[in-house]
Amino acid sequence: MDADVIIVGAGPTGLMLAAELRLAGARPLVLERRPQSRDIAKANGLGGRVLDLLAHRGLLDRLEALGHPGRPPAPRYPFGTVQLDLTDVPEPPLRGMSLPQPQLERVLDERARELGGEIRRGHEVIGVRQDDAAVSAEVRGPQGSYRVAARFLVGCDGPRSRVRDLAGIPFPGTTYPEVNRLGHVTLADSVIQHDDGDLEVPGWGRIAAGFTRTERGVFAFGRRSVGDLMMQTTEAEPAEVDDSDAPMTLAEFQDSVRRVLGTPLPVADATRLSRYGFQARQADRYRHGRVLLAGDAAHAFPATGVGLNVGMLDAVNLAWKLAADVHGWAPAGLLDTYHSERHYVGARTMMQTQAQVALRRGQDPAAEALRQVLQELLVDEQPARRLGALIAGADIRYPMPGADRHALTGTWVPDLRLRTDQGTTGVARLMRTARPVLLDLADRPDLRAIAGDWRDRVDIRTAEAADRPADALLIRPDAHIAWAATTDEPGDTAGPALRAALSHWFGAPLTATGPTNS
Repeated sequence: MDADVIIVGAGPTGLMLAAELRLAGARPLVLERRPQSRDIAKANGLGGRVLDLLAHRGLLDRLEALGHPGRPPAPRYPFGTVQLDLTDVPEPPLRGMSLPQPQLERVLDERARELGGEIRRGHEVIGVRQDDAAVSAEVRGPQGSYRVAARFLVGCDGPRSRVRDLAGIPFPGTTYPEVNRLGHVTLADSVIQHDDGDLEVPGWGRIAAGFTRTERGVFAFGRRSVGDLMMQTTEAEPAEVDDSDAPMTLAEFQDSVRRVLGTPLPVADATRLSRYGFQARQADRYRHGRVLLAGDAAHAFPATGVGLNVGMLDAVNLAWKLAADVHGWAPAGLLDTYHSERHYVGARTMMQTQAQVALRRGQDPAAEALRQVLQELLVDEQPARRLGALIAGADIRYPMPGADRHALTGTWVPDLRLRTDQGTTGVARLMRTARPVLLDLADRPDLRAIAGDWRDRVDIRTAEAADRPADALLIRPDAHIAWAATTDEPGDTAGPALRAALSHWFGAPLTATGPTNS
């Protein structure tokens, strides 16, 4: 084998997958058809659960070093053409970070290479074959064609995925006709910018921040910093535009603004220009034998702000399961849980982004009434919190085996503050190595002894936490709770349940119990 896992595509999902595989001791090979990293920002930031994941892996520190706050303030988030304002919600479920995608990719590329991942740029996969033992890719590189083989191949090559097509995996759904154009701009001096953020546009009048709907489309803007605006158009009847990597010019963007508003809006300069369309598509299955899909190759959502979140979390869910198979300890059916868990997440994300489509595209008085009703509901904390959790992916609970499951099983592990013999720490720091953890919060030697039979795969940690939510937590490498013991649960129920959970997720135990770490 040339590698354990071939990854096709060096975007955020593919690079995250490469780093996670290296943490799990597997050998990834990343093949990217573009000779160089992309300079055009396809995405402008991160939001949702992926920020917690980056903290768990220690990568938020690197982003902070680039000038991005590790714990950004809660956002005012566009949902369709309605504003979700979480700025006054205590401990909001959704946060967003302004981060151009090229910067994110550079950090992830550096991380994957530091861990020993191999990344080949300018190498295009043109064919895929698989059998019961391996999968191979035919590659066209700078020095000619060649073939590589591995145990698995993962397509992280975007919504036009060649891997998905070669594997024969259907990608049903809808492509919407609207074209969206986005610019980060500074305006000419002739445009008056009021203290409250409104613009005085010659030939139109005063325009408030947010969405302005016209007969010809939607114009939207918001302030990024002093004098710097993010501006977008969505045209209801666009000309034919190739939604490709071809760069958008400032003249094209200004022409679109003029068509939507019916009057020019003088722009002095632009630091980012891009165009994009929307699709609503999800692969029928995320796995076909030894070929798997992740990120935009598996799903294309018709709204911004969620694709990176879902795709990078796909990678984290998949990596440890692939590595378990490579290392030979994966229990039966473990790899199939990647599809069942992440397809469910994709379907929920599709639901909320399709709702945004309905809000965005509706033109009649009934649609306007729907937007007004929803906006009024979102003034209250509880519906705002619930919608924020849905967008963030913070409401996900994976199905877990066993009866009488603890309320925490299947959920993302909270970042509890922990007191240990070495000092104070948090759960997030325990997850830096991407290994499973049994976290004993009640000094339960009986549970630690059981977990000792899996000591080659599971780290065992003892700590104290204020108002502990459980006596012990079994945490998967993707930071989801596989099992929990209720407070003061007797050993005759907690012990067998823990052993069953360990076997279900981490395979057969060692033949003998040895000393554990703490």
